[in-house]
Amino acid sequence: MTVVAEILEKIEKLTLLEASDLVKAMEEKFGVSAAAPMAAFAAMPGAVAAAEEVEEITEVSVILDNCGANKINVLKEVRAITGLGLKEAKDLVDNAPQPVKEGIKKEEAQDIKAKLEAAGAVVSIK
Repeated sequence: MTVVAEILEKIEKLTLLEASDLVKAMEEKFGVSAAAPMAAFAAMPGAVAAAEEVEEITEVSVILDNCGANKINVLKEVRAITGLGLKEAKDLVDNAPQPVKEGIKKEEAQDIKAKLEAAGAVVSIK
């Protein structure tokens, strides 16, 4: 077996995340950029299923984009959600866009978004 064939065999067994790390490492090492890295992975068996798994994000962040006209209500809701003190919550609201909560499940993020929007805030989930 040739060296190239051995390398291809090893690459074939990589997960999508490992292959992505490999591409990044090669770009940095050799000072090049992969124009369409996903095209190469699409030819790999199981790459589509792996790509779908990667797209399924389990942890998200709730971002306060704007407090809207009801700043006091939004401030109260931020304090209730985060447990922050008055000054810290006010700083968060005054300096929007700011993350209210990070690394939470989608369901919890939807709940928080609904509460903040009911208080008059403009919120996004990322």
